[in-house]
Amino acid sequence: MKITKLEPSQHVKERWLCHMEDGSILRVTENEVVAFALYAGMELTGENLEKLKKAAGESRTRFKALDLIARKPMSRKELIDKLTVKPPRKRDGTEREPIATAEEAAAVADWLEDLGYLNNLEYARTLVRHYSAMGYGEHRLKDELFRRGVPRELWPEALEEAREPGDGIDSFLVKRFRGQTPDRKDLKRAADALARRGYNWNEIREGLNRYGAGIEEDV
Repeated sequence: MKITKLEPSQHVKERWLCHMEDGSILRVTENEVVAFALYAGMELTGENLEKLKKAAGESRTRFKALDLIARKPMSRKELIDKLTVKPPRKRDGTEREPIATAEEAAAVADWLEDLGYLNNLEYARTLVRHYSAMGYGEHRLKDELFRRGVPRELWPEALEEAREPGDGIDSFLVKRFRGQTPDRKDLKRAADALARRGYNWNEIREGLNRYGAGIEEDV
């Protein structure tokens, strides 16, 4: 297969367009242009063409993965899910292919982990610090770690970054009651709200008692 024309893309930086003699266009990066010494008029054997396609696919996946984690920190699972999800159909109804297969996405995730750009533990610690500062308790923190695909074996170390539960509860109660004395219904609503935020009953009861509620067991 001959490359009839080789030109840089006008729309995507570092992308080159290989116009093939069968009318197709193979999109490659500067890496492939250099590595395969591509030029207009070059004849590619079937084997070399397949190698070029594979290399181009790996480069595109790497660039996309780098772009994704540069925009927003994420777990390994979140990255792989984004790379392998099937995009919406085109306007004409034609299906689009995912950015990468599961195997390709896993390989890119490995590459990013080796470079230190993808780190599940550091990401988990950041999540815990963020949601703990927002006033959420351990149950809610675990829900977030689960939802974002952080492996369970990393949870204990990540949860060490959480604030003391009493700090979050006290801050919540001060803002909610604004120095006023709550009645039983107010206390029940506050307890329910704190439970939704991920605190357990013992933590909630102790917090209400610090506020002066005088609760022994039930609200």
